[in-house]
Amino acid sequence: MTNPYEILGVRRDASDDQIKAAYRRRAKSTHPDSGGDPAAFGRVQKAYELLLDPVRRKVFDDTGYDVELADPVDLQALIVIEKLVNELTLDEREPGSFDPLARMRSDLSEEMRKARFSKRELERHAARIEHHLERLEKRPTTDILGSMLRARIKAITTAVNETEAKIKASERACEMLYDYSYEVDLREGDEALIEGEDAVATLSPKREERPLWVVPAAAQEG
Repeated sequence: MTNPYEILGVRRDASDDQIKAAYRRRAKSTHPDSGGDPAAFGRVQKAYELLLDPVRRKVFDDTGYDVELADPVDLQALIVIEKLVNELTLDEREPGSFDPLARMRSDLSEEMRKARFSKRELERHAARIEHHLERLEKRPTTDILGSMLRARIKAITTAVNETEAKIKASERACEMLYDYSYEVDLREGDEALIEGEDAVATLSPKREERPLWVVPAAAQEG
């Protein structure tokens, strides 16, 4: 995510006047008419517009994301998480009686497993069609069959690209959820499973002790 504060070189508590002054300085040095980079000037403009919009600025301060400046993969990951939040909203189980993060991570892992399997199948289909196309030796001037086979390969390639984008979005969603933990209420008898000083570590594992929740390569063939 591009940071608008860093782009303009201002503090997070900068006033509107400070933001405007910083914009004038940055715009002067990046404007194409002054020999600046058009892309850099565009980023300066977008950062300026974001920080002068109180609603967008608050959303960025709270989440670290903005629609205009976010990476496309990040935006897709946010959509993935939004769907998980919708499912959590409809879950009528008592908060604390289950771990919603575990549910989200499990769902993401399953989605990625299915998507990877689908991608492999699509790629196999495309390869078979390519081989058929290569074996068509004698063709009429109007190559209807060849045209259809090439169109099918193109459609499959599009589907593969869409599946890859879905996988990347799910992986990014996993990363966004990485540092969260959730306190689950102990049920009767659970205390016996936790002993002494290991209790805190068992209930709240440290970041480096938690998996990334991305399906490992060794498990992708399942």
